[in-house]
Amino acid sequence: MIAIKDFRDIKYEKEENGIGTITINRPERRNALSPITFLELESAFDHMERDDDIRVVIITGNQDGNAFSSGAYMSPKIASEMTPEIKEMLDPTDKSSIHMARKIFDFPKPIVAAVNGLAIGGGITMLLIGADLIYASENAYLGFYFVQNAFMSEFASTFLLPLYFGFQKAKEIIYFGAKIEAQEAFELGLVNKVLPLNELVPYTREQALKLITPKAPGLSIRLMRKAVHDIFKAQIYKILDIENEGYTTLLKSENVGIAISARRKKIEPVFKER
Repeated sequence: MIAIKDFRDIKYEKEENGIGTITINRPERRNALSPITFLELESAFDHMERDDDIRVVIITGNQDGNAFSSGAYMSPKIASEMTPEIKEMLDPTDKSSIHMARKIFDFPKPIVAAVNGLAIGGGITMLLIGADLIYASENAYLGFYFVQNAFMSEFASTFLLPLYFGFQKAKEIIYFGAKIEAQEAFELGLVNKVLPLNELVPYTREQALKLITPKAPGLSIRLMRKAVHDIFKAQIYKILDIENEGYTTLLKSENVGIAISARRKKIEPVFKER
């Protein structure tokens, strides 16, 4: 577990009112998520789980930009940011996102998300698996762009999205890599409310406080979260493993290189037949 003082990709804040806030804080890369980010997020939730003074967690993106998170950060530069201690903590089988997914799904306290801009790939699917309430700014959009990068959707989204929409709509979204604007996301039930950007965090904080004693019976909220999540735990854990197997297979595919090259050249990729 990484010490709070050593966090570089996220900010960790604790208030006397019981709110703990995690802010993804790499605006220069639109808050993209690297293996280090996942490790820091997992550590932050570990710290907040153990801290009895924290009753609810808010997760958001750096407010200086227009991004909650742009998804996976796959630059080779990430290796230069890894200290020996970080390298030792990282899962050698590249399951850092699975560990994070399980942590956020099993977390015993309510999680409220403030999506303050684009939320792409893992930037939205990690909220779908873990957040109890998701509020989005009017300028936000959700990008399920896995297929454009020759990958598959993650964070158990291949299980969760059919629960939201049914099979046909879920497959349409992940097969074609849909971009979903904030208002449509609300109409589809992916977010709870859409607000002007300047109202997003104040409203999110207001809702978070409603989940804390004395405004709410905190134990009731926590036990209801546990009940809702535990019924799906076996399926969630299984699909996380299946998605990781698929990710590992796809990582070896020539199509990934084709997608990366096309994105850099700003052209449409022409994938190989497989």
